Amino acid sequence: MLPIAAGPEDRPSDSSLIIGVAASTAERVQLARLLGEADALLLVSSADQARAFLELTGVTIAPSAAQTVLAGTSRPAVRPTPIKAVPEPVSELHLDLDRRVVRWKDREMPLTRLEHDFLHCLVAEPGRVWTYQRLHHAVWGNEHLGHGSHIHSVVKRLRQKLANLGATVTIHAVRGVGFHLLPTA
Repeated sequence: MLPIAAGPEDRPSDSSLIIGVAASTAERVQLARLLGEADALLLVSSADQARAFLELTGVTIAPSAAQTVLAGTSRPAVRPTPIKAVPEPVSELHLDLDRRVVRWKDREMPLTRLEHDFLHCLVAEPGRVWTYQRLHHAVWGNEHLGHGSHIHSVVKRLRQKLANLGATVTIHAVRGVGFHLLPTA
């Protein structure tokens, strides 16, 4: 795991991004459950994916910031070292809560209630992975997941609407875990 704590000028000093690297879906689900209360959590299947994400966002890791989580616990072996992170690229994406529209720079796109509520979750905590269960509860108001096609349908429509706006952010899937809002590749 590679945690990244932003400097005080960007975020509160106790905030951190935890990047969990786990090869299997089952391991990523377990990490999501263990670390779900983290300020920001990114789960990837390889160190290369983690590096690609960091390069894309412009974040650098101080050598002393990398740490390993003790096996079987959610407690880090060492305390993370604060480093400077770039501002969130999501800052130009705005949701109008009253009119149910998404705005990117000077363009707007209307949203359905489900699209609005789904995107509201992701915008509220940019970069944080929202599990399928957590999204389903927040958007649909219950725990039933079914086969999940309704979630993927909303994601597909939102991705298209964000692309039509020319937004440089999109909804990325974390296979077997959930979704988060990140810059487009």
